[in-house]
Amino acid sequence: MATKMTLSIILIFILIWCCPVIPYRTPQHRIDDPEIRREHTEQDYYRDARECQRCCDPGEYPSQEYPRYQIVPQINITLLKGEKGDVGGRGAYGKPGRTGPMGPPGSGGTKGSKGSMGVPGEPCKSHFAAFSVARKKGIHSNHYYQTLTFDTEIVNLYGHFNMFSGQFYCYVPGIYYFSLNVHTWNQKETYLHIMHNEKEVVVLYAQPSDRSIMQSQSLMLELQRGDQVWVRLFKGERENAIFSDEFDIYIIFNGHLIKPTDEL
Repeated sequence: MATKMTLSIILIFILIWCCPVIPYRTPQHRIDDPEIRREHTEQDYYRDARECQRCCDPGEYPSQEYPRYQIVPQINITLLKGEKGDVGGRGAYGKPGRTGPMGPPGSGGTKGSKGSMGVPGEPCKSHFAAFSVARKKGIHSNHYYQTLTFDTEIVNLYGHFNMFSGQFYCYVPGIYYFSLNVHTWNQKETYLHIMHNEKEVVVLYAQPSDRSIMQSQSLMLELQRGDQVWVRLFKGERENAIFSDEFDIYIIFNGHLIKPTDEL
């Protein structure tokens, strides 16, 4: 009998040691004191927080409360939209882009209407000069320097060649071409200069010979307004002469403007 009692006591102690004893909790509706209810609530919260954790929480929450959600009223912004403002100023131009490929030519437009008549132009100006003069009488040089004059006017445009002085006067500046043709005299020297103002430019020369021949000389000159071009005989040690007669023309002096200075 004593042995049975001993075994029973040992079993009771083993059960008490193996099975935890859950303390008694006072029901919520039975806690009337506010202080007891507050302490009980905080203790239960901390115990529950230690015993139960969410899988996504980084750690325990010993003293942190869960945030409380607030209901925010939704406002229709379109109802609060103001009036349209003024147009802003134009911004600065950006950098020009690369030039694109040229497009195909467009179709031809319609013919426009005839325009109104313009104002009258200026009167036509003379931009040309030309002459061709001849001599039908032979001449012997009686002085060292003698001007060759002409008695036949073939062409004298605008009268720029003076038949009395035997000189061409430049009224249109530019580039001119001149040529001189003469016939020599038998056994006499032929010696002439084409003169530009008072300067000898070129010479026409033929030595005395038993035969008379035609001789010619030509050149181009750049003349200014007022310049003069003429032919002069020169007498040296021998007698100087050129031949001509009343029936045929053997002595001719020509000149014309190639291009005026305004067009150079």
